[in-house]
Amino acid sequence: MLRTEQDLPDLSGKRAVVTGATSGLGFEAARMLVMAGADVVLVGRSAEKGDAVLARLSEQNPTGKARFQQIDLTSLASVATGAGRLLDEDQPIDILINNAGIMAPPKRLTTEDGFEAQFGTNHLAHFALTFHLLPLLRKSAAQRVVSVASLAALFGRIHFGDLQAQKGYDDMRTYAQSKLANLLFTNELDRRSAAGRWGITALAAHPGLSRTSLFKKQNEDKGLADRLGDLFSPFFSQSAAAGALPLVAAAIDPDAEPGDYYGPGRWFGMNGAPRKVRQPRAAGDPGVSLRLWDVSEALTGLRYPD
Repeated sequence: MLRTEQDLPDLSGKRAVVTGATSGLGFEAARMLVMAGADVVLVGRSAEKGDAVLARLSEQNPTGKARFQQIDLTSLASVATGAGRLLDEDQPIDILINNAGIMAPPKRLTTEDGFEAQFGTNHLAHFALTFHLLPLLRKSAAQRVVSVASLAALFGRIHFGDLQAQKGYDDMRTYAQSKLANLLFTNELDRRSAAGRWGITALAAHPGLSRTSLFKKQNEDKGLADRLGDLFSPFFSQSAAAGALPLVAAAIDPDAEPGDYYGPGRWFGMNGAPRKVRQPRAAGDPGVSLRLWDVSEALTGLRYPD
């Protein structure tokens, strides 16, 4: 089990795609994969930030292999276009880390497609990206899809009667729903991969209580969760690099089993070295995961193979 960056194995010859890779957890996960020798595609919305991150990675590791692919996850059209560019390269993808996310904006926001921003970005965009990249994932001999959830998933419920939070918006309830959706997606993807012999190992991970730009932005907004963060962060939070370790562990652990969930091992999952952890009970309902999958296909207009 990966416990520190010093435990990283040689990943030469592996290709990874990491979303939300221009800052926070995504950057740290991408940095570790590059450091281990993988060829990494960093996905982000801003080309300017992408160039800056590539320059930073080059300074740290001049021989590292990394490139940037611009994708705006608030737009399904952008997801399709960016994925299409990767498909044109026709290179197998060994690791896909679905990390990018929006966390608890104080007011309800929507994506380009009209979805509530957290559900649309955190879940539907990655549902679509994984669909588009399936041909490249299936080209790999040992592919993994890692969906990044959160401790907040413990409090999540899928509100099928109001998925887009149009009847009433609560920042953390809606965030928790999107993070539970990440786990339900993982479990249904795992089931379908096994049934269809896709060869995909679907896993999930959470970073604990990590000090990222997402967390800092949330603290600026000062909602309920922010006040809790103010209270607990000095004692239990960890760096973005430490928070990224469970993501990377899920991506490379030789002992990983389909559907495994990785997170920090101390203080109720808030910090510490990565280990396998239990998914919230709500994530284990196959009826809910199937229903969410069907709804996600309908909303995105995409149908996964049987």
